[in-house]
Amino acid sequence: MKRLFISMLCLAAVTDVFGWGQKGHDTVAYIAENHLSPEVAAKVTALLDGHSLVYYANWMDNASHTPDYAFTSTWHYVNVDEEEQTYAQSEKHPKGDVVVAINEIVSRLKNGGLSPERDKVDLMMLIHLVGDMHCPMHAGHKCDRGGNNIQVKYFHSNTKLHSVWDSKLVESAHNWSYSEWQYQIDRVTAEEAASIAAGCPNDWIEETVVLSRRIYEDTPAGASISYDYINKYAPVIEQQLLKGGIRLAALLEYIYGDEC
Repeated sequence: MKRLFISMLCLAAVTDVFGWGQKGHDTVAYIAENHLSPEVAAKVTALLDGHSLVYYANWMDNASHTPDYAFTSTWHYVNVDEEEQTYAQSEKHPKGDVVVAINEIVSRLKNGGLSPERDKVDLMMLIHLVGDMHCPMHAGHKCDRGGNNIQVKYFHSNTKLHSVWDSKLVESAHNWSYSEWQYQIDRVTAEEAASIAAGCPNDWIEETVVLSRRIYEDTPAGASISYDYINKYAPVIEQQLLKGGIRLAALLEYIYGDEC
């Protein structure tokens, strides 16, 4: 029993490396589903053995804790310290990061020739990682582990800045299911969706880096986060989840669509 308790504590200690929380990843995946063409949706569903994108949206957070996929633990984020300014200028992690992982996965899936199992695993990873790329503290500073070392108060409870942005703000902003999130925030025109999807992962991460820098400035260590903070950043949460979903759909269209 003691050993089990210690194992649970260890798991809790490392979970904050990952994010969004489950609700955020489910929302990104469901928005993506709603932007897929019927042809691509059918191909993706077949590769996922009849399951939806949402079904596997959080698979990688669990898989990264297992021996078989422990090598992916650094793939959920990038680190851009203050003096580095941009992801392009930053020192890259030798084991890879979320941008490198997404680019490599997209390239493999687009080129084809993979085994069905490899194809499925890469697809499950891509579903998750595009969500992670849009979580602000997943482009945080190396020196504080993406906000994991910054202690703040969230409604008088001690917590980490990283944890606030992974899940607490999502749940506080709106008490919605993932399908309600999609219904409420996914109201863009085709032209607006195309504008959001423009560019590539290297461009998208730079947006997250800028957003992360703004959050650091607004939330120093010891900050007390309450209703005004939620009111200020709820639209940002909505924007990031929407961007993640539309961009995931765009990547899947590029990989599995008949054009390009």
